[in-house]
Amino acid sequence: MYERGVTELDRTVTSAVLNDYIDSGCVPVNEIAVVKAPGPSLNRDAFTTNGRVDPAKLRKFYGQGHTIRLGNLQRVIPFVAALSRRIQQETGCSNYVHAFMTPPGNQGLRHHWDQQMAVIVQTAGVKRWQMWRPPVEAPMREFNESWRVWREDYIPAWEAAGPDIEVDLKAGESLLLPRGWVHNPLVADSDDHSVHLTFAIRERTPVWLAEQLIAGVIEELDFRRIILPGDVCGGALADRVRETRDALVEYLVALDMDGLTRVVRQAAMAELEYAT
Repeated sequence: MYERGVTELDRTVTSAVLNDYIDSGCVPVNEIAVVKAPGPSLNRDAFTTNGRVDPAKLRKFYGQGHTIRLGNLQRVIPFVAALSRRIQQETGCSNYVHAFMTPPGNQGLRHHWDQQMAVIVQTAGVKRWQMWRPPVEAPMREFNESWRVWREDYIPAWEAAGPDIEVDLKAGESLLLPRGWVHNPLVADSDDHSVHLTFAIRERTPVWLAEQLIAGVIEELDFRRIILPGDVCGGALADRVRETRDALVEYLVALDMDGLTRVVRQAAMAELEYAT
């Protein structure tokens, strides 16, 4: 946890600004999620009219205890866009920013883990974060996503044992949430509206480096040649796989590491939508 106090972020991305964003009707439909535990997210038809976000419907659901998530603020708020770029310049990690607005005494998402590290920035109210150590190792992209490897005994076991860490995150405080840690966020106070921003940091991995290493093979003619359908479906496929592996090893050994390092660093600073 980090006590940041009142920063330029707190003064700029206020609850009033987020509410104006909702009331404008300008929020893209695919950037809205409406959820109340223990239920799933609502179908978009529930809060749209003629294909557009309907602010009145969102207000109704919020009044009924639903959390409203506003996605990808770095695409629509210039201040957040600049902050996102600065994070990437400092870390080499692309990132995105979601806002979560939860009414008093309610909860949106239940226990889950994420595929990237997050920095939770509480800007209004108090949110309780119950956290458990990762049940899987280094989740990444589709690998070990919580919903893909979910077990029905997870939540009963976690609740019986109690959280490994529990904090009440107050406005002016931030929380670092490592990748893979289970979290169960809720608003415990029956009179307190909560707003927090989630800065999801897409950490780079050796898988990403491996993809950068082979990205240039498309420039080599031998890697662009057709593999005949008869080879793909027949016994020759093993030979083609072996030949390609050997050619790839030869290609990698011949790479200019200094030049490639510069290219990879530039990619780390420029890629915006990469999902680790």
